[in-house]
Amino acid sequence: MISFKAALQKVLNNTLDYGNEHVSLMQSTDRVLAETIFADRDFPPFDRATKDGIAINFNGVLSPNQTFKISGIAQAGSPQQTLQNNAECIEVMTGAMVPENADTVVMYEHILLENGAFSLLKPVTKGQNIHYKGSDVAKSEELLMPGLQITAAEIGVLASVGKSEVLVKKLPKIAVIATGNELVEIDKKPLPYQIRKSNSFTLQGLLAKEGISADLYHMVDEPDILKEKLEVLLKNYDVLLLSGGVSKGKFDFLPETFDALGVEKIFHKVLQRPGKPFWFGKLKSQNTTIFSFPGNPVSTFVNYHVYFKPWLNKTLGLTTPEFAVFLNEPITNKTDLTLFIGVNVSINNGELFAKTLTTTGSGDLIGLSKVDGFIQLSPKQVLDQGKKLVPLIATRRIM
Repeated sequence: MISFKAALQKVLNNTLDYGNEHVSLMQSTDRVLAETIFADRDFPPFDRATKDGIAINFNGVLSPNQTFKISGIAQAGSPQQTLQNNAECIEVMTGAMVPENADTVVMYEHILLENGAFSLLKPVTKGQNIHYKGSDVAKSEELLMPGLQITAAEIGVLASVGKSEVLVKKLPKIAVIATGNELVEIDKKPLPYQIRKSNSFTLQGLLAKEGISADLYHMVDEPDILKEKLEVLLKNYDVLLLSGGVSKGKFDFLPETFDALGVEKIFHKVLQRPGKPFWFGKLKSQNTTIFSFPGNPVSTFVNYHVYFKPWLNKTLGLTTPEFAVFLNEPITNKTDLTLFIGVNVSINNGELFAKTLTTTGSGDLIGLSKVDGFIQLSPKQVLDQGKKLVPLIATRRIM
């Protein structure tokens, strides 16, 4: 049995690069960019008006109340017009090309229309209200770099340079596998000795947040059946996420099944609670990674966030956010285990505070719906109220 710290390091030492793929622009949200994005033109691509008003040549301003005759109207999306002389003006709308020979835009609020001409009401500064060509970004300038997680802001940038398809880091193909004879489908009425499947749907939901559409499987606790089905899945998936079948029970056949299939055990059992029986390994011939979590709901949920999520982040080149909280009460860990304790998180004067929640144990599925995350306590650690920051594994968005 190894420590939590050693187990996490072994997991992070076994990440893989699954390559890149092209996806459509609107499928790229939350994906990791795998190419450098360059400006395909100057931004803005022309001198553009930033106000509705009139475009003039500043040299035509001979007096504070100078009058300009209207010679045309420039609309956004229309070709550039030409100002013929300094005594005239062209009306311009926001976003329109500034007319040739014009160098200043005066907003409607600062001019007065009388007898087909505009007169100035306020002093004018040369070049005002113009967004100059290339002033944001010059053509061929780097806009976005690989390794960036794409958000709605980046979607706008990608669209502006014509990227209808985007090269992103490829996500692993994942199978979620529930084991156990006691499990029935969620639309079935369980017999007194049965329960509905839940862990597999929890994992599928968590993976969906990562943009991964996982396939679900259920296997009964029969060694021959387990071996036959797992052999197929090991060939067809990059990652297997399993729940159940790795503890000390007489029907926990997974460790011996993995061994029979040639899967390398990297470790089995960790000095932690919940999730102590966690099994982790690889089938090197297929580059398949196996996370086999204990079947209790809290154990599966915690181990996903503690191990799989950092593994996935590192695989994709992302960093895992780190949070720390103060405690609303003193806590003592009297065990030799690393403990993960469910908490609610509140914010006070910009600092995070955690309050522990009452739980019935690692099978407390209902309790999972109430936690914001899990604080991490080292073996034999004694913590006073509000005096020391404690690591937090966030399971909800807390800020």
